[in-house]
Amino acid sequence: MILNIVLLLVGFVLLIKGADVLVDGSSSVAKKFGISNVVIGLTIVAFGTSAPELIVNIIASINGNSDIGMGNVIGSNIANILLILGVAALFSNLKVDSSIIKKQIPFSILAVVALFILINSTILNKTGQDGLMRSGGLILILFFCIFLYYTFSVAKKSDVLKEENKEIKQLSKRTSILMIISGVVALFFGGKFIVDSSVFIASSLGLSQALIGLTIVAVGTSLPELAASVMAARKNQADMAIGNVVGSNIFNILWILGLSSIISPISYNPAMNFDIIFLIIVSVILFPLIFIGKKYHFTKKEGFVLIGLYIAYLIYIIIRG
Repeated sequence: MILNIVLLLVGFVLLIKGADVLVDGSSSVAKKFGISNVVIGLTIVAFGTSAPELIVNIIASINGNSDIGMGNVIGSNIANILLILGVAALFSNLKVDSSIIKKQIPFSILAVVALFILINSTILNKTGQDGLMRSGGLILILFFCIFLYYTFSVAKKSDVLKEENKEIKQLSKRTSILMIISGVVALFFGGKFIVDSSVFIASSLGLSQALIGLTIVAVGTSLPELAASVMAARKNQADMAIGNVVGSNIFNILWILGLSSIISPISYNPAMNFDIIFLIIVSVILFPLIFIGKKYHFTKKEGFVLIGLYIAYLIYIIIRG
């Protein structure tokens, strides 16, 4: 048991550091080809922060541990809204941009509703098999392409995204390639350690794989988003903090689950419908929280509300088992 706990922690370290190294190496190569910082930020950096969830899901899906993979994404999205956004609000009042309210939050809600419909084919359509099949994955990827197109179009018109906002490390070609290779290797072994250790810990403690995925794995793979959002909040970059959370949630469902199900269809436990419905609810309640109290802001008061909801959710799913 102790060895598996150590491997789980090592896996998280490898995942997070592997993603950082991969992003730095890839960004340096992209910069050498004359690609702008904005494009690098919206593609390589964005994909890199979602790499931990992606690798864990692909390995879990291939190994047949679908509850860990699905729980990882659903749990990460719930943690992003309640825990990460809540903690970020404690560090600074987060002003919410109108584009996030009008477009990004509704798109994130659309993504989770689409997922709920696609994985509950038996309940809703009385046909097929519960789970995310390749056809459903293709639909999610299609939505993801639409989201990327929208994001690029907004970025081109935005005055917020300046070329100097993000410094890209200039590295030699050899160093960049070595960083990309080492990043991929670290991500692979980190993901494998996490999945294998989680399965062992769950079976040893008599816990469901879904519970492990919704809690330990979800929070662990969300650490990059937590660090990025808190840092952005402390620098009074509210748009970056909130956009990081909402964007990550869209990435997790449309890109990660979409790609994972295309590689290997994901079976689904209908008991997790509660968690998906809860995710829809917490995504929707962002709207009243934005307008209650200080309009267009997340203050410390709203931050405590979000964190309180997350604690209540954790208590419920632990009791549920």
